[in-house]
Amino acid sequence: MFALIFSLLSAVPQGVRTRAVLQAEILALRHQLLVLQRVSRDRKLRLSVADRLFWVWLSRLWSGWRSALVIVKPETVISWHRRGFRRYWSWKSQHPQGRPSLSREVIDLIRRMSVANPRWGAPRIHGELLKLGFELAESTVARYIVRPRRPPSQTWRTFLWFPLISSWCRRCSFECCLSS
Repeated sequence: MFALIFSLLSAVPQGVRTRAVLQAEILALRHQLLVLQRVSRDRKLRLSVADRLFWVWLSRLWSGWRSALVIVKPETVISWHRRGFRRYWSWKSQHPQGRPSLSREVIDLIRRMSVANPRWGAPRIHGELLKLGFELAESTVARYIVRPRRPPSQTWRTFLWFPLISSWCRRCSFECCLSS
């Protein structure tokens, strides 16, 4: 009696399944039959990328896909999905290469303009290059401008010794004046 009631209760969900679920199961089983018909002579099951994508797609749409899967383990389909997810995000997270590099001629032109016109700064040279049709940023122009050489500034040692030397020179020249 218990077995009869259990079998009746377990058959109820089978009768209540929707038409879409049944169609998904039929589609899954037919796909597996097609894959098994393609088995090569060495009896090795070879799944193409399209087969794997089909199972990943079906696993996303149908929650009961594991019960209909016979030719591969459900963990395999999940690993395919994870591998595709990793590949997608590694592709998506690739950074672009940045700004395009300048040609050697443009860099030489910037340097020649800065040497020929030492009073022009980066904004002026940038404006002139824009008038000539070159698309580049002002910061790029500033990077390649030739900076004029300045004389070295005094060091701390010079700064501290200069008053001592100058006072000594004044004293010596004053004593020289008194002795004569």
